[in-house]
Amino acid sequence: MSSSSVPSRHDRCPAGSYGWPPLIATAALFFLIGFVTWLNGPLIAFVRVAFSLSDTGAFLVPFVFYLSYLFFALPAAWITDRMGLRRGLALALAIMSIGTALFGQFVAARSYSGALAGLLVLGCGLTQLQVTVNPYVSLLGPHDRAAQRIAIMGLCNKCAGILAPIVLAVLVMHNIGGVVEAAQNAPSSAAREIILSGFAQAIYHPYLIMAGVLFLASLAVAFSRLPDPVRPVGTALPSGRLSMSPRLTFGILTTFLYVGVEVLAGDAIGTYGQGFGLPLEQTRFFTAFTLTGMMVGYVLGLVCVPRFLSQQHAMMLSSLAGVFFALTALFTHGYLSVLCVAFLGLANAMIMPALFPMAIRDSGSHVARASALLVMAFSGGAFVPQIFALLKPLIGFQDAFTALALTAYVVILFYNLRFGGEKYDNT
Repeated sequence: MSSSSVPSRHDRCPAGSYGWPPLIATAALFFLIGFVTWLNGPLIAFVRVAFSLSDTGAFLVPFVFYLSYLFFALPAAWITDRMGLRRGLALALAIMSIGTALFGQFVAARSYSGALAGLLVLGCGLTQLQVTVNPYVSLLGPHDRAAQRIAIMGLCNKCAGILAPIVLAVLVMHNIGGVVEAAQNAPSSAAREIILSGFAQAIYHPYLIMAGVLFLASLAVAFSRLPDPVRPVGTALPSGRLSMSPRLTFGILTTFLYVGVEVLAGDAIGTYGQGFGLPLEQTRFFTAFTLTGMMVGYVLGLVCVPRFLSQQHAMMLSSLAGVFFALTALFTHGYLSVLCVAFLGLANAMIMPALFPMAIRDSGSHVARASALLVMAFSGGAFVPQIFALLKPLIGFQDAFTALALTAYVVILFYNLRFGGEKYDNT
């Protein structure tokens, strides 16, 4: 048995031969990832008010954040190959700390372009973290339990995601409706700017604290000892070119659309609710509802996969559920339609845990590079919501949302039917 293989006595344990400590450590990192990432939903409403933006301008928040995946994923893979897992993770958290501090500083200074630059830096750090941590979790134990391990990560990620919009809403956006009304009724433009400036200032200290937490996490990882199942110490870097198999090529497209619809359901649900005339005091919390649905989905995945369902069958049922809830959202209105959008979180939960290991399955020694290409596809979170913002005034918010969601779920279903049944080659 080779040193990289997982002993059979660990096959029933999601943690594999490395035990639980590395899994717990990465779960903590996924909590941080979730908290930072899922702040974007309420941030869209926040910047729309603080900077008096249109929908298109406000949706630059997820656009810039996820665009970093497209530009930084390959450099992040190069850095990971040369720095190794532990130092790569520490660097990622340090970059995220800098980006978080910059965003808070520029928002407080009322510079939207500077705030977007801070989000870009934050996204670059998150890209570095994703390139390293996703294959790490996928390869930490037996392949047929990869979805189970990623579901554990998802629970931590979405638990943080539920807390993030609530914390931001309570600390920063607790009186957003009153701010909007006061700004609209301000006697002069100068008075209006004073009101909006005070509202923007409220975000500074929470983001400064979050930057400090990320920096401390960076130090903790830097001085820890984590195994590296992706590329064990002492092995050579992979040589030659990565083969762009149909599995990987279409996996990249599918990942692009999946992340796009996941971000759409989580970040755009507040805007979707406002389309029905629901008040900002309520819609600022809606992202937490989608993430609650995702967390329920992860729990179901942990219970059912692979005991009752294979991860491929879970992915197929999830994509079919996505089609159902997207169509139901189209043909209902008000709170019921918003609830259907939130249920897309439930449908989304077990797609990525099966999709990611499925796409990198035949990458061999080039798994880090294949992972980087898939992480580049996370930029779907930039483009799909922005397309929604552009289509919304043209065809209506419900039609725009449903068209994008259905496209994504149909492609996911096709990919699963085409590649999900192929036998895994472990050579």
